[in-house]
Amino acid sequence: MPLVHISLRAGKPEAYRQAIFDSLYRAMREALSVPEDDQFMTITEHDGANFRHGNAYGVYRSDDVVYIQITVFDTRTTEQKKALYKRAAELLGRNPGIRPENVFVNVLESAKENWSVGHGLAQFA
Repeated sequence: MPLVHISLRAGKPEAYRQAIFDSLYRAMREALSVPEDDQFMTITEHDGANFRHGNAYGVYRSDDVVYIQITVFDTRTTEQKKALYKRAAELLGRNPGIRPENVFVNVLESAKENWSVGHGLAQFA
């Protein structure tokens, strides 16, 4: 049950943004065994004055950097997360063509009882 927030600079066409959704969803299906149609994702676009990046950690990013924050159940292994990072960079590189240096991923873990996906119920508690 990932919840995905994607941030990027404004100005990319709709097809580019849709390709980000599709590539990330595929990466999560493959690396995290996310169920079919489990797609809860947003994209937020920022103008240049409200979007900053650096080149820390030996990674030289461009203005095309994409910040991806994925909140998941706290049941994923380190190996699954590593597979997710790798697969996301591969797929985003293919479509829409984002350089691997520009794929910045942060995974947040949350206990199952912290989720309500509708009807005011704690479906996973």
